[in-house]
This record gives sequence, structure tokens and C-alpha cells, in this order.
Amino acid sequence: MNTELPIYMLDITEDIEDDAQVDFIALVDRPAIQKNWNAFNKTQKFEVTNEDRRIISGAIMLADTPIFRSDATYGDYYVAFSADTILKIVQKFFKKGFQSNVNLMHNSSAQFEGVTLFESFISDPSRGIMPMKGFEDAPEGSWFGSMIVDNDEAWAKVKNGEIMGFSVEGLFNYKPKEVNKIASMVDAIKKILSQVK
Repeated sequence: MNTELPIYMLDITEDIEDDAQVDFIALVDRPAIQKNWNAFNKTQKFEVTNEDRRIISGAIMLADTPIFRSDATYGDYYVAFSADTILKIVQKFFKKGFQSNVNLMHNSSAQFEGVTLFESFISDPSRGIMPMKGFEDAPEGSWFGSMIVDNDEAWAKVKNGEIMGFSVEGLFNYKPKEVNKIASMVDAIKKILSQVK
């Protein structure tokens, strides 16, 4: 991670009428959170089962994890979601009934019918809710879920490795992350020391 690039914390409101929200989950080849899912099927090597369950499970959003972005408005930068923001996102997502809003590679014209988020939780050790197996290092407040994939085209893409994880899409409010002054001083000292040789 390039520590010189700015980090923007993405946020939404709790207002159900506000368009700032996650309204789709995309099935993608390279998840922005850099964590693939686990696919459970008798032909997959992830878990042995007695039947073709067609379930994909994994991290949907990781709390406080910088994700690199580059665009004409901000240039090169990182975005991240706090645990509080993820909680608001998930609650609004379910209140609005978006569980079947799934597409391929963030393409709005490639929506998958028959792919549904049926399990969802936010890790919270104080409530006894731990991260999903395989994601033990995920920060507290991360969102995990499982989808049932009844769509044959989507399942074929899972099985052949064309799609490897989840990626959320929606509208967000950008807030510059408050800079930790001690971390900034340490970085400045390291930079000075690296020049003295």
C-alpha cells in the first residue's frame, strides 16, 4: 500500500429513501477486497459433500481495509469502509430487499436470475460472531455471506474459475480519513532516515 496516497472513508446514511447504498453484489474474477470465496460443491476441492449444493460463501466487505482506486475526479487513492458504515450498508441492503440483486463483473445488463444471498452476518466477537472459516484474519465488523446459485450459467463460471469472489456496488459519500498524527510523524522520520546513508 502506498502510504502517500489519500484514503477516503466511504459512508451512507441510514435514511431508507437516500440513494447512498449498496444495491448490487457482483460476482467478479478479482474481488477488490482481494479475498476469494469458498465454493461448496462435490466437484470442488473446497469441501466434500454428498450433493451438489451450489453454495458460494465468503467475505463481501472487509472493515477498515484500503482498496485502491484511480479515476479522473480523485486521481490515485484508497477507499475503505468502517465497521459502523458496513452495519448501515447491510441493514439498508436487507430492508430494501436487494438479496437477489446479483450481476456479473458490475455489468448492469448481465444480471443473474436465480442467484440469491441467503446467509449474511457481520463479525462481532463481543456477540460470539466470528469471521467465516478461511477468513480468520478479517477485521471485526466485516460482512460475510453465502449465495445459492440456481443459475446454470453463473454456476458454470464459478466451477471454471471465471468468477472468484464478491464485490459490492452502490453510491457512497466520500470523507477524507483523519490522519493519525503519530503515524504521520513515524512515516516522516522513516523517510528522513532512509535518505541518511
